[in-house]
Amino acid sequence: QSEYLQKLKYRIIILYSTFKMKLGTFNVAKREVSANSSSCTRMVVKPVLTNKKALPSRKIVVSAVSVENGVPKVKSVDLSTSSVHAGERIGRPKVSDALTTPIVQTSTYFFKNTEELIAYQEERFDSYEYGRYGNPTSRTCEEKIKALEGAEDCVISASGMNAVTSMLLALIPANGHVVTTSDCYWRTRQFMLNFLPKMNIGMTVIKPNDFEGLEKALKKHKVTLFFTESPTNPYLRCVDIKRASELCHAHGAAVCIDSTFATPINQQAIALGADLVLHSGTKYLAGHNDVLAGALAGKKELVNTVRNFHHIMGGVVDPHAAYLLLRGMKTLQLRVERQNATALDLARRLEKHPKIARVWYPGVESHPDHAVAIKQMTGFGGVVSFEVKGGLQDCIKFIDNVKLPYIAPSLGGVESLIEMPAVQSYWTFGPERRAEIGIKENLIRFSAGIESVEDIWNDIVQALEFVP
Repeated sequence: QSEYLQKLKYRIIILYSTFKMKLGTFNVAKREVSANSSSCTRMVVKPVLTNKKALPSRKIVVSAVSVENGVPKVKSVDLSTSSVHAGERIGRPKVSDALTTPIVQTSTYFFKNTEELIAYQEERFDSYEYGRYGNPTSRTCEEKIKALEGAEDCVISASGMNAVTSMLLALIPANGHVVTTSDCYWRTRQFMLNFLPKMNIGMTVIKPNDFEGLEKALKKHKVTLFFTESPTNPYLRCVDIKRASELCHAHGAAVCIDSTFATPINQQAIALGADLVLHSGTKYLAGHNDVLAGALAGKKELVNTVRNFHHIMGGVVDPHAAYLLLRGMKTLQLRVERQNATALDLARRLEKHPKIARVWYPGVESHPDHAVAIKQMTGFGGVVSFEVKGGLQDCIKFIDNVKLPYIAPSLGGVESLIEMPAVQSYWTFGPERRAEIGIKENLIRFSAGIESVEDIWNDIVQALEFVP
């Protein structure tokens, strides 16, 4: 009966508010019900008409109406307090039935009391503490990548380079040693050359699939890590992951494969023996050229080591960026399969064109690592590199006359992109230094989008007409 009377009083309060609204002063009531149904708090906002002749201006009076044991109690609350806490402090919705994963746009998380906080610290209560240490939207991304790669754990970060640098700094100790391959993303090499020596970390650079050189380095140095892209950038060299992993593990070294160009759709690096797999999530995983993100997946112990370092350094992906990455991965297989088919078709046609000197694509037999690619990949990716006959200026004439792709860095998005590595990434090196590191003046890197392959090809053909 007391419960019935309490509900009746709630209804009377609501009816009274409605009555006052019709008289020209209205009440907006919002109930905040605690876990104990015997008490209820409602924020009541009363805009009072102060000038009935002119357009009404309103003075806001805010009060808290609490009902305890059926007795209403009114306490004045300042407007500034209400604007911060009303509707959110207690009783906020816990959304679990939304179809898409919500964007949890917060920098910090609260605890109901000290007991709950201690339970969290002792890992008896599952929650989050601070945005740098985790976020529900980001964690959903990590779980998806973990599943795609068949990994034990995953950590995402603000960019692919953040994932690379965090991994290297967290896993290689001072006075340690890393082995890497000659063909790779220049910023990765730049970090290794310029920053790792500050911690007295040595580096051996070998050619892709130079297993004699790898074994020599493993025997000569106390190698912590072998790190390589596969396929590499920009020549798409493919490293035999299984063979490299077996050799490194025999000498106590871990293996990390940057699988950005492959994606988990085309290559399962962990199943092939790698300890870790890294992605620039900006590329194929997100797939729409609208977000920066990085990811590292693999053995839980190694990922946790990197995660703890990442918590300190703070290269956190924004929750909204995590959502865009999550959304992009839903169509990953559809996009990648389309891009695989387009790139393979283009590579085969380019090989037959009289103004193309060479094609670099692991899906064609002329590529030096075609046999490796066939063995460990189910598709060969959406990037084709090729050399235009002639020199730098001939290549410029070609690239300046394409109409469909954008002249831009990056790859893996729905839009086709084209670049000359000699200009886009290595221009400041000068021709001699470019030649020294193997970047040819007439090299083109083409990232296939999801446009019609015939439209792409027709555009390439018309642009090649400008090459003498």
